[in-house]
Amino acid sequence: MDPRIQSLHRPLPIPKKEPLNQKPNVLFQQFLQEAKEIKVSKHAMERIKDREIEISEQTWSKIGEKMTEANKKGVDQSLVVLNEATLVVSSKNRTVVTAMDRSETQSQIFTNINGTIFVNE
Repeated sequence: MDPRIQSLHRPLPIPKKEPLNQKPNVLFQQFLQEAKEIKVSKHAMERIKDREIEISEQTWSKIGEKMTEANKKGVDQSLVVLNEATLVVSSKNRTVVTAMDRSETQSQIFTNINGTIFVNE
């Protein structure tokens, strides 16, 4: 045997395969839950209270779904038009930026918006 060359062959450990039906990591489930939630900025919350705008849980759910859809299409800032209110939202951050009563939006110009979402309640 040549003393200059030494070969050590040790088998590499085979990683254990996780069962496919394993429950997702708790942190991942928390991330998914938070991703579905809609944040309301302090400014928007004040506007909703001051203007007595009421939005049902079902409508919030629809808004969340549409925000996700808009974000997938590359829309960052959206105007959400409801029957009784209009919201400016960040689809990217899932945040309501401001809220107005529909009567206030009759003669408004909205800037920095690259998408519009209509939700019929």
